[in-house]
Amino acid sequence: MTTRKILVTGGAGYIGSHTVRLLLDQGYEVTVVDNLSKGYRENVPVGHLVEMDIADTRRLAAVLKESGAEAVVHFAAFIAVGESMREPARYFSNNVCGSLSVLAAMADAGVRHIVFSSTAAVYGNPHATPILETFPIQPVNVYGESKVMVETLLRWFDEIHQITNVRLRYFNACGADPQGRLGEQHEPETHLVPLVLRAVESGQPVTIFGDDYDTPDGTCIRDYIHVNDLARAHIQALEYLLGGGTSDAFNVGTGTGHTVLEIIRAVEEVTGRKVPYTTGPRREGDPAALVAASDKLRTKLGWKPQYTDLREIVRHAWNFARKSKTGT
Repeated sequence: MTTRKILVTGGAGYIGSHTVRLLLDQGYEVTVVDNLSKGYRENVPVGHLVEMDIADTRRLAAVLKESGAEAVVHFAAFIAVGESMREPARYFSNNVCGSLSVLAAMADAGVRHIVFSSTAAVYGNPHATPILETFPIQPVNVYGESKVMVETLLRWFDEIHQITNVRLRYFNACGADPQGRLGEQHEPETHLVPLVLRAVESGQPVTIFGDDYDTPDGTCIRDYIHVNDLARAHIQALEYLLGGGTSDAFNVGTGTGHTVLEIIRAVEEVTGRKVPYTTGPRREGDPAALVAASDKLRTKLGWKPQYTDLREIVRHAWNFARKSKTGT
């Protein structure tokens, strides 16, 4: 059987590196393209990294040809919502123009399949929960808008160049590689689980934004999905496209929501320590609840989450946080 060859952009980052490891574990031949502006060299096994910017279309087309890639998994995006509202030009340049460069390079190199790392932020403040793929696309921040723009590019490149795509709109990625090899290392960190773990370690309180929502304990509800389950969704999307599947969009989430305070309680259970926290005002644009309806992904691609216990997800993140601190 011929080894399938895949190129992964942003494969030195959080979700990208977990996907690369799983691809390699499953026998794929993987080339990673990353400029290391957000990712880490040590996240990519030796011999698999091409350090470059995806904006260099000509060189990227050459790498695609040289690697013999049959498909691309495209991460390589800036992801901080707040930052996107302060620096819109930077986000549109990297997320939209960078993606356009990837698609142009694919068209040049004759690569006909792409799995795109999209986001639930394309739905903005949805009118109901759980969220279906058929809900209106109405982003409320630059980050979400940049992903919508790329989804539009994908539609036209499919129509004109027959580049089929899967858009994976995911919810709150969290956790870490169960073996502790990889984990979350954003700088600055904006995601809840690592922020709460940092509060436990440092003693510096983490801020909860709003405790007066119409939820069981007043704090926001989100759908937290283990990063390895998210990585598996990318691989199943790849297999779907390589097997002749047509372009489509899928939500990736567990279908179960947890409040901010539930996350804090889970961290306290796992670490055996109290989490210091303070309560601040609501953040503008934060919906009370964001939970995925993932039935389409389960039915059409046969995906289902392996890690559904919140404590297990937190335990994996905590193991990585401690390992990173000790350097072992």
